[in-house]
Amino acid sequence: MKNRGFTLLEVSVAIFILSLGVAGAFTLIQKTAIFTPITISRVTAAYLLQEGFEIVRNIRDGNWLEGEEWNDGIREGDWEIDYKTRNLKETYLGRYLKIDSDGFYSYSDGTPTKFKRKITILKSDTEVIEILVEIQWQERGKNYSLSGQENLYNWFLPL
Repeated sequence: MKNRGFTLLEVSVAIFILSLGVAGAFTLIQKTAIFTPITISRVTAAYLLQEGFEIVRNIRDGNWLEGEEWNDGIREGDWEIDYKTRNLKETYLGRYLKIDSDGFYSYSDGTPTKFKRKITILKSDTEVIEILVEIQWQERGKNYSLSGQENLYNWFLPL
């Protein structure tokens, strides 16, 4: 009569392989838990970066609509601007952005966030406005930043 069962060696190898698979899954879950908040912060920073460009673009477009010079009030320097701003009035102080109940970021109302936004006007003349936007934040004790540069032009020619 032959015994048909697993030997101790076969059982040990199977347990070892299963242990490797479980350890790998736990490592993947741990890495995902660490990097998910950082990824979310980077996406938020990218949106805040784009919003910085859009705010300056809105000031330019508002000047056109009001019949003023296209670059009126857009001066060189470092600025804190939010979506409520119609002009460059707040020099950069390194304040944190706040998020209000509607999900908008500003400096005046809402819950403080970990993000700072500096909008730098590098050049403002009759032909081009050079804009540099930098977003800074801290995550898990490490400093992060995201920056971008864009040029705005006077392309509107009144009739």
